[in-house]
Formats: sequence, structure tokens, C-alpha cells
Amino acid sequence: MSNQPISRYPVPKLEDLPEDIRERILAVQEKAKFIPNVFLTLAHRPDEFRAFFAYHDALMEREGSTLTAAEKEMIIVATSAANGCQYCVVAHGALLRVFSKEPLLADQIAVNYLHSPLSERQTAMLDFAMKLSRAPETVSPNDYEILKQHGYDDEDIWDISGITAFFGLSNRMAIITAMQPNDEFYTMAREPRD
Repeated sequence: MSNQPISRYPVPKLEDLPEDIRERILAVQEKAKFIPNVFLTLAHRPDEFRAFFAYHDALMEREGSTLTAAEKEMIIVATSAANGCQYCVVAHGALLRVFSKEPLLADQIAVNYLHSPLSERQTAMLDFAMKLSRAPETVSPNDYEILKQHGYDDEDIWDISGITAFFGLSNRMAIITAMQPNDEFYTMAREPRD
């Protein structure tokens, strides 16, 4: 167990939070059996908490998206690793292990997605996400054509881009708050599953 504070900013007590935020956090705790530190850290600013999670849900739970939950987490893990965000790599690495049922994949992507056992289609997706994350000014029409050659349409490209951009924000907020991953994330879904 880590003795380090979960944030360099004050972390409000659950009982002191606005009711809607408290209810959301308690619902997450009931499902996950713990409260991910991102919820407690961002609750420091309730209006921003609401906006952050509304946009998160709109991107990650969008009906009609053809990206799988695992593919969305691949984008987050790869770009978060490039951005040096420990919290997001650890937390979303755990979610990637859960959704992919592959206990090694998140670590492989975090180190170097180009050496990970991905399909050509998934590699093209991460190539684009990484370019958008690290050198957005270099994105060109050719990048869209490459994605379309791999079966992605304009809505898929928006999903890839939105997730990349949103988690760029998330990475930076996790870094400046010194947000610490929950211990539970480190061991989650480490054993192979059917």
C-alpha cells in the first residue's frame, strides 16, 4: 500500500461533496469495489469534475462507435505512456487487461505499441493517435486515407481523435495534481482469463 497522498491538491471528504458528485462516486465504488483516485482528485473543483466526466462518458460510452472498449483503452495507454502519465497508464492499463482479457497487452503497448501483438488495423489506429498526440501539426490528408484503407470511417476517426485529445487533457491534469494510481489497479486482471 502506498503512503503517498493521492493528490497535491486538497481532496474533499465524500460527505462534503455536492450530492450529484457524491452519488456518482458511490456508484463507481459499488461497481469497482474501490474509488479510483481520479474521482476524488477532480472533485476538488466540482464544476470541472462534472464537465470532465460528462465529456468522458460522451466519448467512451458513445452509442454507435465501432471501436471496442479494448481499442479505446489501447489509445489511452499508448498516448498516456508517450505523455508520461503514470496514473493513466496504470489505471487504463488495468482496464485494457479487463476488456482484452490479455494480461500482457497493456504493458506491451505502454512500452512500445509497435512491438505489441496488434492487428495492422489497430496499429494504424495507434499510429494516428500517437501522431495526433505528439505532433498534431503534422496530421495530413494522407493520415485519413491510411485509416480509411484499414476500414475506419470519418466517425471512427473522430472517436480516435476525441479520445486522444481528451486523455491528453487528463494526462496533464493527472501530472500537475501528482495523482497517484490506486493500488488495486496494479494487480487487476493480471491472470489470464477465458
